Amino acid sequence: MENQPLKNELMKRFELIIEGKVALLDYVEQGEKLLVFTHTFVPNELRGQNVAARLAKCALDDARRQGKKVVAQCSYVATYMEKNREYADLRAEAGPRL
Repeated sequence: MENQPLKNELMKRFELIIEGKVALLDYVEQGEKLLVFTHTFVPNELRGQNVAARLAKCALDDARRQGKKVVAQCSYVATYMEKNREYADLRAEAGPRL
C-alpha cells in the first residue's frame, strides 16, 4: 500500500513519510478562511517520485474541503496550481507577505 500524505495540524504542515524520510509542505493559517503555503521540502532520496505533487494535491484538496482560499508563496505550489487549473478557484485575490 502506498503511503498517503497526512495533515499535521500541530506542526502546521502536510507530511508524506516514505522509508523513514519525511517530505513536507508548510502552511500558515491567516484567520479562518485563508491558508498560506510557505515551503515544500522533499529529501533528495525521494525526488523524482511525484512526492511534492502528492503533497500539493492533498493540501489543496484539504483547503477546498474546508472552504478556504490559498496563497501560494511556495513556488512549487504556485506552479502546481498553474498547471492544475481545477484549483484556480482556491487562489486568494491578494495575500499577506510572511
